[in-house]
Amino acid sequence: MSDDAVLVLEDGSVHRGEAFGARGRSLGEAVFATGMTGYQETLTDPSYHRQIVVATAPHIGNTGWNDEDDESRRIQVAGYVVRDPARRPSNWRSRRDLAEELERQGVVGVSGVDTRAITRRLREAGSMRAGIFSGDALADPTSLRAEVLDSPAMAGADLAGAVTTREPYTVAASGPTRFRVAALDLGIKANTPRMLAERGIETRVVPSTASVEELLEGGPDGVFLSNGPGDPAAAAHAVALTAEVLRREVPLFGICFGNQILARALGLGTYKMRYGHRGINIPVVDHATGTVAITSQNHGFAVAGEPGARVDGPAGRVHLSHSCPNDGTVEGLTCEDVPAFSVQYHPEAAAGPHDAADLFDRFALLLGK
Repeated sequence: MSDDAVLVLEDGSVHRGEAFGARGRSLGEAVFATGMTGYQETLTDPSYHRQIVVATAPHIGNTGWNDEDDESRRIQVAGYVVRDPARRPSNWRSRRDLAEELERQGVVGVSGVDTRAITRRLREAGSMRAGIFSGDALADPTSLRAEVLDSPAMAGADLAGAVTTREPYTVAASGPTRFRVAALDLGIKANTPRMLAERGIETRVVPSTASVEELLEGGPDGVFLSNGPGDPAAAAHAVALTAEVLRREVPLFGICFGNQILARALGLGTYKMRYGHRGINIPVVDHATGTVAITSQNHGFAVAGEPGARVDGPAGRVHLSHSCPNDGTVEGLTCEDVPAFSVQYHPEAAAGPHDAADLFDRFALLLGK
């Protein structure tokens, strides 16, 4: 079987390389991620579901693949695009190389392409639909772009149901239990309950399809809205659940997709970004304190509004409390009349940075009031 592979973008551009991982076809939204470390966390993050990720760091796979760092049950990306994969991984925790794991899980990738040129195209034209084709999928090269154009767009996609847990489960607190939280699983990462557990918080994770009665079963001290994939405008059920939690004034904390869900429950709008924020080096300003955190992010949609503004909505006044100085994107919300706040970034990022980890402490303080 040929080792040839191609990445075909929606705009018709073709990038030829070598097959990396499984052979076949993969369709999704092409996005670029700027992290220079933590590729295992990226690949297993449910927020990347149905996306073909282009790694801007040229050397990928240096530390192989281990059995401890997965953020979900499997690799979530639709496909992976890299410049120069490691020939041999070198790390004491490695169990196999990256290409082997991609092949084992049936994830189609391509290597040896000019990822810098692809990234520039995505920055200029915006994220777009794409496909990776190798092996038998290359039999009819004239049909490849047509397949890409026939694939669904990310705008309007309701994807939380594809990555959520099927049954509720509980992660115990480390040591004595101080509080109990219900986490709505829109694509939760494994490190989130661990971060809560370190603060004495027991977390009951429930499916994204849960009713408000199921979400609040047992009278939790608070509710957590997780990260996840898709368009928040299509997540009507999660928005309605959140609005009911706000009405009952149960303390609430949301991150990433959860920030967008809270925004819509508060009457704010969301929009699709040109190419999004995906990396571990993105600054965020807290308008309440003036401090700046370097954060991990992965989102292609954002909250509409003026950073630092205060607006009135169905749950009272809301402060658009955080923003990204790079482009003015709203990066966090703080409710002033109900106990709720959210951020657009990932305070649970395992590979780092860890500037925002104290947000879990802030949530614990809110639970104790």
